[in-house]
Amino acid sequence: MSEVSYYSEEGLKKLKGELEFLEQVERPRVTNEIAEARDKGDLSENAEYHAAKEEQSLLELKIAKLKNVVANARILDESQLDTSKILIHSKVKLKNVANGMEFNYQLVADSETDIRNGKLSVNSPIGKGLLGHKQGDIAEIQAPNGVMKFEIVEISR
Repeated sequence: MSEVSYYSEEGLKKLKGELEFLEQVERPRVTNEIAEARDKGDLSENAEYHAAKEEQSLLELKIAKLKNVVANARILDESQLDTSKILIHSKVKLKNVANGMEFNYQLVADSETDIRNGKLSVNSPIGKGLLGHKQGDIAEIQAPNGVMKFEIVEISR
């Protein structure tokens, strides 16, 4: 059974674009590599052929997984979400209690994660630790280097 994931319209479009690229560009490229390697003779000792077949199996696995994700993806109607607590697609302003540094993040699905642009996976330790908290709460999050405390300064969409 697959897990339903929620995406923004932009995120789902990006996923579908990646799937189309793999199917329309990468799959034919790998097929051509296999055909070229096959034409070189004895397949039992042909490293190029075996490498191309391995690449093909990994590509097909990636395509199958991506198709599954797209099939179970749902576009989130942000206008219907509760803004009083942190949910997926919430934009949050956090303050590290220990050092006073402030951070801005948006919680997104795994495939939309982009830390440089402030998009944090809802399934990351920090993302999971923030879910359900309200403005003014102190979220205690278990990180690899110990427990971190963040004050939720602001929640928006």
